[in-house]
Amino acid sequence: MAAPQFEVPKLTGNIEVPAVKEGASAHVRSYPANAVIQESIGFPGGAAPGELVEGWHDKAISKMGDLLGRYRSLQVFMDACVHCGACTDKCHYFLGTGDPKNMPVARQDLMRSVYRRHFTFAGKYFPSLVGAKDLTKEVLDDWYAYYYQCSECRRCSVYCPYGIDTAEVTMAGREILDTVGYGQKYTNEIIGKLHKIGNNLGLPGPALLDTLEGMEEDMLDATGVAVKLPLDVAGVEVLLVTPSADFFAEPHVESLMGYAKVFHAAGISWTLSTTASEAGNFGIFIGSYENMRRAAMRIREAALELGVKRIVVGECGHAWRVAYSFWNTLIGVGAGGEDPFSIELQKQLDPRYPAPQHICEFTLDLIKQGKLKFDKSLNDHRVVTFHDSCNVARGSRMGDIPGGQFIIPREVIKAVVNNYHDMAEETIGEGTYCCGGGGGILTDDLLEIRVKGALPRMEAFNNEVQENKVNFLALICAICKSQFTKVVPFYGFDMSMVGGVHQLVSTAILLENKEEE
Repeated sequence: MAAPQFEVPKLTGNIEVPAVKEGASAHVRSYPANAVIQESIGFPGGAAPGELVEGWHDKAISKMGDLLGRYRSLQVFMDACVHCGACTDKCHYFLGTGDPKNMPVARQDLMRSVYRRHFTFAGKYFPSLVGAKDLTKEVLDDWYAYYYQCSECRRCSVYCPYGIDTAEVTMAGREILDTVGYGQKYTNEIIGKLHKIGNNLGLPGPALLDTLEGMEEDMLDATGVAVKLPLDVAGVEVLLVTPSADFFAEPHVESLMGYAKVFHAAGISWTLSTTASEAGNFGIFIGSYENMRRAAMRIREAALELGVKRIVVGECGHAWRVAYSFWNTLIGVGAGGEDPFSIELQKQLDPRYPAPQHICEFTLDLIKQGKLKFDKSLNDHRVVTFHDSCNVARGSRMGDIPGGQFIIPREVIKAVVNNYHDMAEETIGEGTYCCGGGGGILTDDLLEIRVKGALPRMEAFNNEVQENKVNFLALICAICKSQFTKVVPFYGFDMSMVGGVHQLVSTAILLENKEEE
């Protein structure tokens, strides 16, 4: 691996608060989107990437006013902060860079200062007294730099005494930037691919089918059992919606094969869908309800078309957050949909099961019913720890008990491995550190901030490596898998130490050939 063009933090054994380094990460910026990318998802684009559209100032202020009126929480977050300092050292990007604008309170203030200038009495008439600032191109440049150094992980909100959610502020900032033509190429291009083709990779149906057939051959060669990866099969029980990285990337494919083995062993009919070949929904990263809904509608369309009884979501953190927290209002999966198609889907889905259901929840239920058999010793070459992905940990739940999102994945792991150790208590659960690559940060343009943002998790992981000989970091998020495989070598670890929970399931599960019907 070529030497990085930045200094990689050194592991010390402790997660330390750094000395403040003004502007330390101001230079870290991702490529802006061009007009074609912007317009493909409903936003304007300037004459050149990142160039502001005509009348940008008034359009930005108008959009801010629209968001403040639409989301009462945003105005509360603008008004409630008392600068108490509780959040200052909670962001992994501040811990990794020392840049004070990566303190959550300071990142919020990038917008709060403009809000005060244009939407409060004191800011309009006495701006210098309340820290109010005019919206300038330089201010928007700061927004673009630092709102794309926030993974929207919401760790800071756990520690804020007022519950201010920096992720919502970041989303609002990004949506305002998009409104004036200052969108991010990485995120917006992916959203456009999903709208046009059906998944984040731009993988068309024939290529997807060919990929799945290749994996079936690999599983047959490895196990001697004909495990299938069905595509677009109508009348089956389960529609599996999984991140498209599961179709081709390592180690993601190992989890997809694990899902398939679970369905095979339990004798449950299921299918993937070309229409809904993506669980991820990058619309949430830019705060765009319209793009979130447009992406999610593909899943409802596929479920209705195929006549399935259940919808199961694969290993993807933000996909699960969108599914669990927003599918009810976006597309009527769960409670809340009132249009005819939502009502039809509710009648179609089996009420005995959660809608939607996480793959870990699905697998654990089968384990408890005794429908799956394992040889845990097949994983004895692994000493495992688990990373709580931030969107699962803080933006959703799993199962029917509080904290199920923490309990259920660990129970699945412990059912298939003999050697398991949790990382330090203060670094997992609700207070988990982000992988450093979520929320639209997973692009090589931002590699420096990704590596530095991973520092707190790498410290906690390294402590387990040193103390308990841990050699496998188990994950239930596609972005976490992609992020860690890229950044762990910077900290001296092998990328093979990273994998999915269902990769562990895949290794230990015992299979039998099912008779063809």
